[in-house]
Amino acid sequence: MRKQFLYFFVCFVSSMSFAQKDKELFRINNEPVMVSEFKQVYEKNLAVLEDEASKDIDNYLELYINYKLKVKEAYKLKLDTLKTYKRELEGYKNQLIAPYLQDNDYLKKLIKEAYDRTKNEVRASHILIKYPKKMEEKDSLVLYKKISDIRNRILSGESFEKVAKEVSEDPSAQINGGDLGYFKAFTMVYPFEEAAYKTKVGEVSKPFKTRFGYHILKTTGKRESKGEFEVAHILIKASKGDKEKINSIYKKLKSGASFEKLAQEYSEDKGTATLGGKLPKFGTGKMVESFEEAVRKLKEEGSYSKPFKTRYGWHIVKLLKKYPVGSFEEIKSELTRKMKKSNRAGLSKQAVLNKLKREYKIKENKNALKVFFNTNTHVLETQDLKEVLFTINKNKKILQKDFMNFIGHRHSHDVNDLYEKFKDIEIITYFKDDLVHKEPAYRNVLLEYKEGLLLFDLMQKKIWNRASKDTLELKKMYELNKEKYKNKKFEEVRGHIMNDYQKKLEKEWVENLRENNKIIVKERELKKFKKIFNQ
Repeated sequence: MRKQFLYFFVCFVSSMSFAQKDKELFRINNEPVMVSEFKQVYEKNLAVLEDEASKDIDNYLELYINYKLKVKEAYKLKLDTLKTYKRELEGYKNQLIAPYLQDNDYLKKLIKEAYDRTKNEVRASHILIKYPKKMEEKDSLVLYKKISDIRNRILSGESFEKVAKEVSEDPSAQINGGDLGYFKAFTMVYPFEEAAYKTKVGEVSKPFKTRFGYHILKTTGKRESKGEFEVAHILIKASKGDKEKINSIYKKLKSGASFEKLAQEYSEDKGTATLGGKLPKFGTGKMVESFEEAVRKLKEEGSYSKPFKTRYGWHIVKLLKKYPVGSFEEIKSELTRKMKKSNRAGLSKQAVLNKLKREYKIKENKNALKVFFNTNTHVLETQDLKEVLFTINKNKKILQKDFMNFIGHRHSHDVNDLYEKFKDIEIITYFKDDLVHKEPAYRNVLLEYKEGLLLFDLMQKKIWNRASKDTLELKKMYELNKEKYKNKKFEEVRGHIMNDYQKKLEKEWVENLRENNKIIVKERELKKFKKIFNQ
């Protein structure tokens, strides 16, 4: 209900703005409302006003004065100080701010990059050194040195596969020597994908970090993507006589037997046998490598492979349909959707942050940071911590105690790393707070939501809750207006009665607000306004 109320409310007051040099149309007590504000609201709603009475400026002005009286009453009752109001407003505020925290040019670049990496696949092997469970400042340097030393061993001539089996903390390395096979965009975390695509075939990357730990990788292949495939297969599981059995089936195929019927009769993949061996559509990295390679070799739809072996047993596979990678325009929306769900989304926000760091004048006091390197937390707690850590554009001062509150119980973490994260948060916070002064569109919509939430809470408090609970008054209204309700039973028309009672309560309440507030309409300005609309 709240969301529906806000939707209609925003339609009512949308596009409000406040001109500095403007004529006053009316005032409530000492608070003026300007002509431009009312003009924009009225013009915005002309298209949705259904009857001439609603379009009448005098009628509309009365409604707008009532609205302003209600907003004033909500502030008087301090509804804007309620925790629920603040929490909900913060949620709407974050939604409104989100587009301003994205660099559209950078997003376009990322989407184009994702398309190129969907068309082209890369193969890589890696070595992982995991972070310890409790990461401390000293651990970062230790891990970096460890992964660098491993890289130097490989650059000196040792086999990547051999070293991966010895030292990699990825358990699968013991089996595959770090080989991850071919993959494309969105398969791996972005830093890993980036390193794989940017490293030349046969070369070893420099150490890099992901959320899992430190890595090095060796790019071992690059190729054009074939897109996705739809296939059917016949599986004979690994057992005695399996090869003879699959060869027998292959001979029947060669003699003209139906693939679908053979799959139904002989395939030991019970999940697909009844479907004639048909598998769900798949792309690179979804099947075991030998299976994928057999499929890639099939050129024509309808063709089938010779028997081949995987760890599951012997297969014959038939190509039903190819789904090549579409054009950029065809898959752009899909790539955009994937990007928003992946860790790429944070890169655009990081681009905005980097831009702000270049634009803002940030003055840092590194000496004030030194106290936080003291591992004795008791010493920190006894400090005043009133020194300025850094300033943003001279008017925003961030103190040591602010950083201390951010650190909380994370004293074991890397102080420099925590400080950089804290600084980034404060820069973004400054940007958000400053946005209301720089972006009229954002400011106006935010005001609409502020007042919309207040009015919802106010109407609930003053009208809706009372109307829903006051059964005696509802029945009294019913008894006095039985003809209006067509002599139906009370419960049958309860909703109708409640609606009428709400209107009655609101009318009485608004009349009371008008009596207790001084309203002055500037008739001269109103007359000028009417002339604009030929009224």
